[in-house]
Amino acid sequence: MFELKGGVLLILGLGVFSGLIGAWLFQRLKVPQVVGYIVIGLIIGQTGFGLVSASDIAHLEVFNQFALGIIGFMVGGELKIETFRKYFRQFVMILLGEGLLAFLLVGTASTLILYFVIGESVADSVRWVQALAGGVVFGAIASATDPASTIDVLWEYRSKGVMTTAIIAVVALDDALAMTLYGIGSASAQLLIGGSASISHELLKVGIELGGALFIGLIFGFILNLFLKAVHNQAAKVSAFSLGAILLLIGSSLYLGLDVIIATMTLGFVLINVAPRRSELIFELMRTFSLPIYVVFFVLVGARISLGSMPLWMWGIVASYVILRSLGKLYGARFGAKVSKSETVVQKYLGLGLFAQGGVAIGLSIIASHNLEHVMIGEHSLGNIIITVVTATTLCVQFIGPAMVKLAAKLSGEMGNNITRDDVIDSVALDEVMNKNPLTVSIGESLRDIVDLFSKSRLNLLPVVDSDNCCQGIIEFSQLRDVLGQESTWNWLVAADIMNSFSYSANENDSLRKVYDDIQDMRLNEVLITDEQNHLSGVLNLALVDNKVRDELLKRGIVAN
Repeated sequence: MFELKGGVLLILGLGVFSGLIGAWLFQRLKVPQVVGYIVIGLIIGQTGFGLVSASDIAHLEVFNQFALGIIGFMVGGELKIETFRKYFRQFVMILLGEGLLAFLLVGTASTLILYFVIGESVADSVRWVQALAGGVVFGAIASATDPASTIDVLWEYRSKGVMTTAIIAVVALDDALAMTLYGIGSASAQLLIGGSASISHELLKVGIELGGALFIGLIFGFILNLFLKAVHNQAAKVSAFSLGAILLLIGSSLYLGLDVIIATMTLGFVLINVAPRRSELIFELMRTFSLPIYVVFFVLVGARISLGSMPLWMWGIVASYVILRSLGKLYGARFGAKVSKSETVVQKYLGLGLFAQGGVAIGLSIIASHNLEHVMIGEHSLGNIIITVVTATTLCVQFIGPAMVKLAAKLSGEMGNNITRDDVIDSVALDEVMNKNPLTVSIGESLRDIVDLFSKSRLNLLPVVDSDNCCQGIIEFSQLRDVLGQESTWNWLVAADIMNSFSYSANENDSLRKVYDDIQDMRLNEVLITDEQNHLSGVLNLALVDNKVRDELLKRGIVAN
């Protein structure tokens, strides 16, 4: 194997560049881009060429925490308080259904497999204790769902609707449920094998970790909102303050031993609900800024996976874990949705969006490997078995999960519903929104006639054209103020005397996006549209474009921003 000697910057550069190439290739195959990121990670990581070593990944752990913080912040920005008020009972029932059923199915199957693997050389009571210890930990880890890849797929395919909202809410809350179940499961496992842990102590730790994360996220949210009030019109400072607050929150959470995702998710939740209009710019800036962070994060997920040589029975745990966890998520979510009388589309398809497993599960398995490393099952420690199996299952479900999220969005009819103003502008042609027959002024037209034309026009300017309809200049309504009071001049002043040259005109073959961006950059309200020979084709009015966009958004059932 080769080793990459260029340090952290070279690894990050390789991750972004190769990850984007992988995403592009997989998107061509109609596969979610996140799978491409992970495959690239596998190729350059421990399972492939080994360009990124285990020590490199360890050094980049801080970057992973930063990525999880950004992911948590963006997820929080999707959670509107009015949605929680309306659907809170449904979200909780679905969460409990999918989490607990996955816990029970995987825990039971893992316990049985471990019991038979331990063999009769160990006393039957000890066999059951050790097997059950491993089973409850596997079950607890199985309840976790990866918010990062799930949300990434929903954003990639612009999914929007009640089912999408439910998936986002459930994966956001799933972190807390998985940690609670793990706290109970880990303490139970250590009690079973004679450890000193207590369930009440573990639950207290989990409560402090989650409650503290919520509290610190709330504090940072309200403080950041105060700063943003002062710089709300300055995009660069808004971005800098927001990023600084996220970094401070991540660092504080790590220092205090609090959950990073819950803390940053709370920050995003506070901003989107306390200052929805002001925070729109923040989330838009962060979404643009976060792409390379997501890419490197998922590339490192793939690079971290190192399966080595696993015995056949361990692959049996992997297979049962993946199958039963998927069934637990699918039917548990369906049961919870049915009991809570959720919409039919949620009952049918939400479970498909909960298969992904990632950073939270890997993190819990690492903790379990330290707590249970002294328990031997044959030649392997229980701690090593847990981390190896969870790593292998993560690889499997990270291939399955994104595809299932895409399928859920497609079957529910919510794929492509999250249309923005920019999407509409990109999809509309210039000639659909410009005024093709504006009132025009001939070069020799009198001021009296020009005043009369303005009274009939909806525009704030009139194009001045010659006999061949070639643009010679423009007359703006604001120009008439100086001469309107001198009615004696109305008959002998003509267009040529008062017109101005136009600083910018667009070609009729330009895209609406280009023209729209140009006139906004130059702070114009209206612009002439001409052909290659400077003949007038029409006039584009910025307000009319905005009305068209708004009408199109309303037509598609989307509230315009």
